[in-house]
Formats: sequence, structure tokens, C-alpha cells
Amino acid sequence: MKAVDLLFGDLASLLSHVIVLVIVTLMFVISLRLFLDRRKKGYMSMTFSVIFVGIHYLLKIYVLLTALDTSLTAYVLLMLKIVSFVLLNFGVYQLYNRTHRKQYIFFYGLIIMGFVVSILHFSVPQMYSGTPQQVRLLQDIALELYVFVLIFLCFYMIPPYIGQQAKYQWALTVFFLIQTCHLINVYMYGNEQIWLTLAGNLLPIVFYFLLFILLFDRVVELMQAIYNSSITDGLTRLYNRKFFYNRVSQYVGRHLPIFILFSDIDNFKKLNDTKGHQMGDDVLKQVAQIMKEEAEECGIAGRYGGEEMVVMVTDPSVKMDAFAERIRSRIEKETIVTASIGYSKYKNGVSAEELIKQADEAMYKAKTTGKNKVVKYA
Repeated sequence: MKAVDLLFGDLASLLSHVIVLVIVTLMFVISLRLFLDRRKKGYMSMTFSVIFVGIHYLLKIYVLLTALDTSLTAYVLLMLKIVSFVLLNFGVYQLYNRTHRKQYIFFYGLIIMGFVVSILHFSVPQMYSGTPQQVRLLQDIALELYVFVLIFLCFYMIPPYIGQQAKYQWALTVFFLIQTCHLINVYMYGNEQIWLTLAGNLLPIVFYFLLFILLFDRVVELMQAIYNSSITDGLTRLYNRKFFYNRVSQYVGRHLPIFILFSDIDNFKKLNDTKGHQMGDDVLKQVAQIMKEEAEECGIAGRYGGEEMVVMVTDPSVKMDAFAERIRSRIEKETIVTASIGYSKYKNGVSAEELIKQADEAMYKAKTTGKNKVVKYA
């Protein structure tokens, strides 16, 4: 076996098709699993699109192995390329967006238009009486040029509505190069330009690899979003009570020096009753943002329940009197409410639950002795 066969010959094309099939199979497994787990249309569309891509490349392998090069097989391969390309891009769009009737009309309209353009494939033999090779080239040119139209439409219309725009645009650029190399090689060099043949073998691998990475990154994004929603409070975006308690337990279990700050918004029920729940939610988010900003460098902040927010300070160099007072002062100055704050320090033999309870008791003392103040657990 010559090295040139692995780069430019039929074996190179066969290897390229097989590698693409492997990548497409991985995409199929991922998208099908997502669809079965989450039942979203985007995953169903992506699953169907990679099925069409798989059929396209299986047929290409069959044609290559059997040397079945006819006008009909060329037409079927072209239409499969168009249909799979449109469905792939529709699937990418649906990964990030809800789809309505106009999106279905647009994408499926592109496929229908492909079939309309393909009428020329069957009309050329009746309209032109050239050599068989010339007829074949003219039969395919309309569909080949239509692929460029699809590339440009997707390039300019889809990226604003999806994440990973750069990666997606790079993938479309590679597909544009695939189509350009193919047309130049077929129509100018009679499919004999070896470097264009090499590009035609390598670039599809790059294209589908980029799409695979895009899909894989989307899965990671979804997993991260699911994880974040499981550990954070939906309104304030602070850590929820369970996660906060577990983190305190970890530090206490390792006997690390930590502080717990416990705060409660003063007269919050009255605020809700007089100003409405929307105003109450806005205040909660404002106070939460202050807690988050102050805790960012030295610990974590959480919402413990209702209007109660907590901070675990893990930096032993923090002066808790000043830290707690700064939070109290910012709440008073930057919002329409005040807060009562208590804090406690970890000591050997104290459990996580007891440590948080001590800070809660200190906060309660601050609330019952005037409010809008800081009290240390004694």
C-alpha cells in the first residue's frame, strides 16, 4: 500500500467517510440520549439530522466500493447533502431556541426549495445535447450552487440566536471550503487535482468534529445549568440552604477556623404587605447581591430561608466585626431596608448545626434589642 493512496486515492476517501461516520455516530448517541432524557424538540431534530448524515455517508461508501457512479446516485447524494445540512443547522438552532411555525416554515422551506431546484437535474438532458460528461456537470450545477445559498443563509441568520457563535461560524466556513474545493476540482480539473482531493477528504472530518464539539459543549452547558439550579436559590442566585449547610459541615468536619454570619431583613413582612411582593423580591435580590459581593473574596453566601441570608467566612484574616458592619451599612445605604446581623466563630466540639444556630441566636438578639445592628455570639 502506497502512502499516496492514504492521502489522495479511493482509500483516502473511504477512510475519510468512515471517520465522519464515527463522529456522526457519537453525535447520534449524545443527541438521542438527550432527547430520551429531556424530550426537547432540539434534540429530536439533531438526532434525525445526524441520521440523514449517516445515510448520506453510508451511501457514499457504497458508491465508492461498488463504483456505482450514475446520474441518479449523484442526484440522491446531492439531495441527501442538502437535506442533512439544513436539518443539522435547524438542530443547532433548536439547541438554544424554542421553535415556532415560522422557523419550521423557513427551514423546511429550504429543503422544499432544494427539490424545486433539482427539477433542473431532470430537465437538462432534454434541453441540452452535449456529451454525457457535460450533461452530468450541468445537471448538478444548480444544486451545487444552491448549497452555497444555504451556507450563506445559515451563516448570517443563525449565529445571533445561539451560543458558541464563533465555533459554529468556523464550522460553516469549513463547509464552505469543502463545497468550494469540490466544485473547483470537479468543474475545472475533472476531479484530478490531488490537493483539492486531499482537502475534500480532510475538511469534512474537521467540519463534523467542530459540530461534535459544539454539541458536546452544549451538553456540558446543560449539565452545569442543572447543577447550578440544584445548589442555588432561584430568586437571589445565592447558594441554597442544603448546599450551604453541607459546605459548613465540610469545614467543621476538618476543624477549620470559620465564621458564620446570619442576617435577617428588618420589617420584611410589613414591606411585603405595604409595597407588594414584587418590591419584596427586588429587595431580596439587592441584599443578596451585597452579601455575594462581600463574601466573594473570603467565603460563600447563601439564602437560608425567607429573608434570612447567611455567609460562611473561611478566611481567618477577616475581621468579623468590620466585615459584618460593612454588610449592615451597605444594606442600609443601598436599599430601602435595614438588617439585623449576628455571627459566631467555630470552636472545637461544635457541630455545623450548632454553629449556624449560634449565629442565628446572635441575630435574634440584634433584632430584639433595636434592629439594624451587629451582635457577636457570646
